[in-house]
Amino acid sequence: MLKKLDSSQLKVGMFIHDLDCGWMEHPFVRNRFLLTSEDEIRKITAARIRGVVIDCGRGLDLDEAPTVSEAAAQTEAEVVALAADARRRAGASVRTPLGVELERAASVRRRAVEVVRSVMQDARLGKAVELDEVAPVVENITESILRNSGALLGLLQIKNKDDYTFQHSVSVCALLVAFCRSRGMDEALIHQAGIGGLLHDTGKALVPDAILNKPGRLTDAEFEIVKRHPRDGHELLLRAPGIGPIPLDITLHHHERRDGSGYPDRQAGEAIGELAQMAAIVDVYDAITSDRCYHKGIAPAEAMRKLYEWSKAHFDPVLVQEFMRCVGIYPVGTLVLLESGRLGVVIEAHPANLLTPKVNVFFHTRTRAYIRPETVDLSKGLGFGGGDRILRHVAPEAWNVDPLRFMQLADD
Repeated sequence: MLKKLDSSQLKVGMFIHDLDCGWMEHPFVRNRFLLTSEDEIRKITAARIRGVVIDCGRGLDLDEAPTVSEAAAQTEAEVVALAADARRRAGASVRTPLGVELERAASVRRRAVEVVRSVMQDARLGKAVELDEVAPVVENITESILRNSGALLGLLQIKNKDDYTFQHSVSVCALLVAFCRSRGMDEALIHQAGIGGLLHDTGKALVPDAILNKPGRLTDAEFEIVKRHPRDGHELLLRAPGIGPIPLDITLHHHERRDGSGYPDRQAGEAIGELAQMAAIVDVYDAITSDRCYHKGIAPAEAMRKLYEWSKAHFDPVLVQEFMRCVGIYPVGTLVLLESGRLGVVIEAHPANLLTPKVNVFFHTRTRAYIRPETVDLSKGLGFGGGDRILRHVAPEAWNVDPLRFMQLADD
């Protein structure tokens, strides 16, 4: 039996099944092991790891600890309550139909990836970042978000593992711009945040590819090299004429955590700038939902639950809740299985209830056949274009379907 408990409840003799933290953020060679000393427990608490899953069949039990399924049900109930209570998001109006904006968003994405690749190459050669190339990309991303945020954010869910570093930077930029807009920030601030998002990982240009793309767990020495990238990026950007304080702060502090467990300065609480805190949330969300050479990305809905759990220590809970309202539990482009047995791709979030988006259904799992595409508004009842509900997120490869194809049909 697997149980979820706080690291303060650990005892020698328990078997660690999972350390509930991000990849490469704990001081052990393995993710699963038997606790044989108090020193190992001290290492876990020193790493500021809060949630731990133990296997009671392979080590000591803790009677009062909830099972993993019980803990997950509690988190699910809290997230659902937040989703049902979601307020109308500022600036969430859709100006351009999704199908129309997708083509323009694809072009914006391609250009943005090219510019990030160029910035990284220049950084490796010791050249200063050219903000004249970066600023128009951020403007194009912002304009696409204004026209229909779902188009670009939906496309950015699809990443090539080989180009992850470049695509991740574009995703963080777009998500951070959308996040800032949903909070009603002014245009000048949003633009600076977007530049910070696009350039936040510039320091990774100085990390050897063998470490950056290593398929297995990093050694302590390798991880120390990776942890230098915020400061390296900050130093690189300081040489860019016209760079502002916001991109510099985001670059230097997007790995800080509210409990002081982050790096490079181990800032804590309100000492971390608001936009750096927002960038940290966005950075983690995109990282854990993406396929990497060393792990499979998790579904957006699961990622939101993880962020919600981690917000009790690592992130500002209010900001995490606002990010959930901005992106949605089921973001545009997410493939979902409905109670009726149909598969649908999310094409628009509901402004007041994150659990009832509009979906374009196109495949039936019972007949295992494509059906005539139809837009279903899950917030409406039977007979009014709705009458169905989401059971869960599903991976496109599980049914060998291409959700993007049916995002494009949504407005036809």
